Amino acid sequence: MLLRNALTRLSFLLLSSLAGLAPAAQAGELTVSAASSLSNAFKELAPGFEEQQPGSKLLFNFAASDALLAQIAKGAPVDVFAAADQISMDRAQAQGLLAPGSRRNFTRNQLVLISAAGVTPPKSLADLQTPAFSLLALGRPEGVPAGRYAKSALEAAGLWTALAPKAVYAQNVRQALDYVARREAEAGIVYATDAAQAADKVKTAFSIPTAEPILYPAAIVSGSANAKLAGQFLSYLQSPGAQAVLARHGFLAP
Repeated sequence: MLLRNALTRLSFLLLSSLAGLAPAAQAGELTVSAASSLSNAFKELAPGFEEQQPGSKLLFNFAASDALLAQIAKGAPVDVFAAADQISMDRAQAQGLLAPGSRRNFTRNQLVLISAAGVTPPKSLADLQTPAFSLLALGRPEGVPAGRYAKSALEAAGLWTALAPKAVYAQNVRQALDYVARREAEAGIVYATDAAQAADKVKTAFSIPTAEPILYPAAIVSGSANAKLAGQFLSYLQSPGAQAVLARHGFLAP
């Protein structure tokens, strides 16, 4: 599985500069480009789908939603795009990259503030202004949905101007989590599901309210070589079995 995913990632790097030159997907193979925060859950639910659809094989490509969108726009042979926010999917739709009518929300997440082991957790966002918190890890707002949510929440709290100088920007939400887990930043803003993956290394201080629910949309990519199978995967994501897997990883019903 690790080798298969590594080869998939290499393929996508090549496609970023050589779009259109890759061979067609083999019958039964479904390439799913999904937000980094979905990696553990999607890997766990994959066998259930492959068992339900004999002969199928899921190939995953995990990264920040904006990076995945850029790959798809350049011609990467993707069948399903699963993003961590509506903005990324809206952009894909505006560029005509989605099969009409295929878009649907399949799960929901929450934003949380985490602190590194050995650091007294803050009791409020305002506490991040104190000297005890010199660095705050979060996704880069320009390209990472979790970063956009974090910036918006801090702006709503009237703290963005004060805290922006402390920000350490990550290329995806898992990297922001790693900065705090490795104690390279005293605190960070990530999804609740990511914090749960490193509960032995970080502390979840509290949930951060967002102006809008953090809904994850998925859609069939226009021109998919396996559109029928892609549609079956989208339906599977909403099935009780897949929803149970997502729930085990901390995701909520949409």
